[in-house]
Amino acid sequence: MRNHLALLPGWGFSVDVLEPLRQALLARNPHWHISVHRLPEVPAEHWLAALEQDVPADAWLLGWSLGGQLAQALAAQRGEHCPGVISLAASPSFVARPDWPHGMPPATLQAFSEGLSQALQATLKRFGLLCSQGAAEPRALARALQSHALTECTALPAGLAHLAALDNRAALASYLGPQLYVLAGNDALVPAEVAPDLLAILPDVEVQLIEDLSHALLLEQPELLAELVDVFVHEAADV
Repeated sequence: MRNHLALLPGWGFSVDVLEPLRQALLARNPHWHISVHRLPEVPAEHWLAALEQDVPADAWLLGWSLGGQLAQALAAQRGEHCPGVISLAASPSFVARPDWPHGMPPATLQAFSEGLSQALQATLKRFGLLCSQGAAEPRALARALQSHALTECTALPAGLAHLAALDNRAALASYLGPQLYVLAGNDALVPAEVAPDLLAILPDVEVQLIEDLSHALLLEQPELLAELVDVFVHEAADV
């Protein structure tokens, strides 16, 4: 079994947000070799090429939120060279589309884009509040997220451009590797209602819904996520 796992964070946050999950994964399986990768600081059209260079070949790909979408796109691009992809609180299309109703309205995403240039820190705080909405202790979780928020605008506009444009549905339909989607029951950004839509277009993937968690599930239940990931990878390797 290939035991390299590459982690990608979500929009607006540093790689430090992944540390609780990384530690939980290693505690669950000390044989994992885990690398953590920043979102690229290049123009949006070069992100996948940058990730292709940065993320080790033959690694399992795991991403949260935008990182999940990027992991999906990279897995589809690598094809048989990617052993599998795991998406946490991420669907193939973050925004709603005429044939994909369970996503963020494009106007809401546009408002975040405008806020970056007008009030960066306030925009990131608002996003953190959305990420923590639905958690058992949303204020404490929002404060924890704020401690991992990016302080510069370098990669943020390109990240929003990807959230608006990325639609991985067709690419993932041709990707033959195992796919796991972990959704949160109280997610205010990627609603749990997307699960049937996922299975309609990708009937062979595994979808795990964890009730009572928010979009920031990786900070709420890192041990549970580590268990799901470890079991999924081992079962996929045994097929």
